[in-house]
This record gives sequence, structure tokens and C-alpha cells, in this order.
Amino acid sequence: MGKMERSNRSKGSHREIAEAERSPQRGRLVWNHSTHLDGLIPILERLTQVRGIRTITPAVLSNGRSNSPHLQLKVSVPVRGGYKLIARKGKTIQEVFVVTQLTQESLEGAIAQVMDKS
Repeated sequence: MGKMERSNRSKGSHREIAEAERSPQRGRLVWNHSTHLDGLIPILERLTQVRGIRTITPAVLSNGRSNSPHLQLKVSVPVRGGYKLIARKGKTIQEVFVVTQLTQESLEGAIAQVMDKS
């Protein structure tokens, strides 16, 4: 087997990739930062199990003025392919990007369900 055949086999065919993208399997959580809001990751992991959510990416951490004693997660604005969420706890804020086919109302309902389980 030649070098080109091996590299094509490891990547999978375009059809296999397209089928995997359409499959009802759970979404994925992207770990691109070393720091996250305390308690956020378990909630995001439960959110990946919601059908229609493909990718969740925690992003920028920043400090806010107001104090939120409990973790809050709410939809902020639509972005290409999904929504930006804002997670708050204490005076810390973290952006979270969700790639999904869900409507905003459906996503808000899914967030409420996973937040109730925490």
C-alpha cells in the first residue's frame, strides 16, 4: 500500500465524514483553554449529549462588575452556525460558543434542563 493510500484511509472518505456529522451521536467539547469557570465543564459535558448540538467551545474569561453567587449560563447572541453563551459565576464571565442546529428557544430549554441537574 502506497503512502497516499495510507493517508487517505486514515482520514476517511468524504461520505464517512458527512455521515458522522449527521449522526445523532453526542457533540464534542473543545478544550482550548486551561482555565474555566468553576463548575462549567460538567454542565457543558451534559449539554453535549443534547441532540442537535455539535460543538461547544469555552472561550475568553473576563471580569465583570456585578456578583453572581451561583453559576449562570444564558444565550447571548446568534453567531454563524450557532450561538454565543455567557457563563457567569462570582465576578468572572466566560464566553462559550455552541455550534448547533437548535433554535434559540430549544437551546435555552436544553440549558435549563442541564442546569437543573447540577
